[in-house]
Amino acid sequence: MNNEKINKRPARPHGPAGRGAPGEKPKNLKEAVKKLVFYLKPYRFFIFLAIVLAALSSVLSIIGPDKLKSLTDEISKGLVINTKNIEIIKNDIEKDIKNNIILDEEILNSLTKEEKEEYNSFLSKVNNLNDKEKLVSIINLPSTIKTFIFTDSEINGNMLTSMDKIELLDFMMITDNEKMYEQIEQLDDNLKDLIKPTMDLNKIKTIALTLVVMYVLSALFSYTQNYLMVKVANDFSKTQRRDITRKINNLPLKYFDTHSYGDILSRVTNDVESINMSLHNSLGSLVSAVALLIGSLIMMFKTNVILAIISIVSSLIGFVFISIITMKSQKYFIARQDELGKLNGHIEEIYSNHNVVKAYNGVEDANKTFDEYNTGLYNANRMSQFLSGIMGPMMGFIGNIGYVAVCVVGSVLVLKGSITFGVIVAFIMYVRLFSSPLSQIASSIQNLQTATAAGERIFEFIEEKELSDESKIAKYLDPSKVKGNIEFNHVKFGYDKDKIIIKDFNCKVKPGQKIAIVGPTGAGKTTIVNLLMKFYEINSGDIKIDGVSTKELTRENIHSLFIMVLQDTWLFNGTIRDNIKFNNGSISDEEIWNALSVVGVDHFVKTLPKTLNYKIEDNESISSGQKQLLTIARGMIEDSPFLILDEATSSVDTRTEELVQKAMDKLTEGRTSFIIAHRLSTIKNADLILVMKEGNVIETGTHEELLKKNGFYAELYNSQFQN
Repeated sequence: MNNEKINKRPARPHGPAGRGAPGEKPKNLKEAVKKLVFYLKPYRFFIFLAIVLAALSSVLSIIGPDKLKSLTDEISKGLVINTKNIEIIKNDIEKDIKNNIILDEEILNSLTKEEKEEYNSFLSKVNNLNDKEKLVSIINLPSTIKTFIFTDSEINGNMLTSMDKIELLDFMMITDNEKMYEQIEQLDDNLKDLIKPTMDLNKIKTIALTLVVMYVLSALFSYTQNYLMVKVANDFSKTQRRDITRKINNLPLKYFDTHSYGDILSRVTNDVESINMSLHNSLGSLVSAVALLIGSLIMMFKTNVILAIISIVSSLIGFVFISIITMKSQKYFIARQDELGKLNGHIEEIYSNHNVVKAYNGVEDANKTFDEYNTGLYNANRMSQFLSGIMGPMMGFIGNIGYVAVCVVGSVLVLKGSITFGVIVAFIMYVRLFSSPLSQIASSIQNLQTATAAGERIFEFIEEKELSDESKIAKYLDPSKVKGNIEFNHVKFGYDKDKIIIKDFNCKVKPGQKIAIVGPTGAGKTTIVNLLMKFYEINSGDIKIDGVSTKELTRENIHSLFIMVLQDTWLFNGTIRDNIKFNNGSISDEEIWNALSVVGVDHFVKTLPKTLNYKIEDNESISSGQKQLLTIARGMIEDSPFLILDEATSSVDTRTEELVQKAMDKLTEGRTSFIIAHRLSTIKNADLILVMKEGNVIETGTHEELLKKNGFYAELYNSQFQN
């Protein structure tokens, strides 16, 4: 946007924006979500792919503990006796006892008298014994009898003789684990191969490799998902900033009159960044968290219902406490934002007007107010950070309690034979997988809510009504051929339809005339210029340039016809050369120096380091008068048929004003000029003075003619010299 296209408007607040803060809710959540989805439509493939990858990553993370359980069980087999084979042998022994406990007559006759007595004693009480007591009684029988009861068998490809079974039966009766493992080494190789701890290394290798592949794929999916969401978020933010910038240059000035600059800047910066961060951090996290939560619940109940209930209860207890703390801390977070806004606003206000504060001895009051805001921010920060700081340790404590509960109850279930040791290992991981998504879901929903609120404000801005379309306008006035006639015919205008400012303005301006517009504040002086520049559309009437209605010309064409020097100086961060030749790259350094010389600011520029290459920054100590002279020089190098000076000399001293006035006289030569001035002494040489009051021209004439009339102009002029 050219400097010449910026019209004079009241200053807007630049303090901290009050909207778009974290946690803000949209005015209409349903509509805000629909709009956000609509504007994200170009990225739907990448978003869908990211969601799928996030879900797959979570699924692999959920399957991991189950595979880890299998790996743990396989490894544990190499640490304990082969209970599976022992159980098979035990069943085989019990089968022998059941089938062979009654010896036939021939075997009984081969026994000694003592052996028969022991056998008969065993038979007399065997029916009243349980299986374990039977085994103990059989162990105490003479070896001769035991060899008849136990038969040779084949177990997993190994031949077990009756003597092997007798030896193994003695081994099974050992209750001391340490002695049991020592006894294994004394068994025959045949028995040792059956019951010694063994690991299936191939199976362990397969499971371990599967786990590695799963975790690598999970990490790869997670990384790709993050990459896609970063790309979507950054591309979307880039697009929104571009659209907002385009929108700013296509909005009518009426919009900026009804919205603060701070609010608009907040939409470009805070709101766009809120969507960026939310899309990046929240959408993928929400999908992953939901998948983890549902998946871990299913796997926990599938693995063991008792441990699942214990894990869920312990986690939910923690979140009950977290919810209570969150509700308590919310008011302190809100207070912190409020206090921070007050403190920043106070600092900006005081330091931007530090000279006034010092001059009126307001330092003490300013410091007192600062201390109040600073103390308020300190207290809000202290409480909010204290309460939020409790959450981490509390969740860690609850999580550890959950681990302990799983280990204790799991150990009992292992002793009962209900589960294996691997189940406990799996559940410790499931507890972590279950507790983490709950906080992620809550955080993601809040962030997405903030994103929809920010999006609502951005889309509301993007969808604002733009300036009327001028693509079909064919007429064009060549600046080099324009004569300089301007005519206002019964112009009627109001910023608000219910409040008309310009009621019936009529004026004819001849080529080369210097027209001064004067009047009290609110008379409509600047409004006339705004209408002439087509910054606003008139309600009725017409404005013609060389007989062509401005309604038939594009704004860009009209702007190219005018040089505009405003009361409000505007110099951007850049070199003096760049500021002078702004938007006009064909200007040479010689022309720049000529313009600076005419204005009388060339000496000042020569005293600066690097002269034209000197870079102007926000913290420069260049006076407002010098800034105004530079903007006047910028206007002087523009070769346009019309000139508008809106209080252009208000920021310079009397001596400089005389120099500028002479420069302005040269600048106005051959140009039709409009001068808005409160200093009536600067318009004495105007060809025509229009005196405005309440939107109408009440007097016209030269300076001398109007003084002779002794009317409203004379009253304004003479009031400047009254004490």
